[in-house]
Amino acid sequence: MPPRIRKVAVGLGNPGSQYQLTRHNLGFLAVDRYLERSRRKPERLECNTAILYRKGEILLAKPTTYMNRSGVAVSQIMEIFSVNPQECLIIYDDYALPFGALRARPRGGPGGHHGMESIITVLGTEEIPRLRLGIAAGLPLEDLTDHVLSEFTREEERVLDEFLTRAAEAIDCFLRRDIQAVMNQFNA
Repeated sequence: MPPRIRKVAVGLGNPGSQYQLTRHNLGFLAVDRYLERSRRKPERLECNTAILYRKGEILLAKPTTYMNRSGVAVSQIMEIFSVNPQECLIIYDDYALPFGALRARPRGGPGGHHGMESIITVLGTEEIPRLRLGIAAGLPLEDLTDHVLSEFTREEERVLDEFLTRAAEAIDCFLRRDIQAVMNQFNA
């Protein structure tokens, strides 16, 4: 019998090549960077709502349900692997933070993010650790959809590599330790 899953990191995004390199897929990109940096190749699994990568007692996931239905995937993952919300880290883009900023929190509301809203609604709790990845600051809400679904600017591309590496390090910190350690080390 394989070991029990101890921790889960879920990167939010949208499936499909048209979304691959958009700001809204930073959660997927952060999980990909974590996997690239892994010394040991994970076992790839699939369920009907997510692509899963298992490394011993940890699991990384990229939901295939589209952003607005992320809660369906997270709920299914938690049920299949018998984990609770506090053992999961949700990684997603956040327009309230400047591009390149990281913020970890142990709980909170959706902050206008539809993927996080879906997760909170389906799970029935705001007690879910999260890693917010900044994509802008001060944008008018009416410009938000075009911004999150567009590709990175040249300026953003110059810092994207370092940004994703820091996000992968924060994910690793959560998987090895806890959300408090991530907050202490990565919240600026």
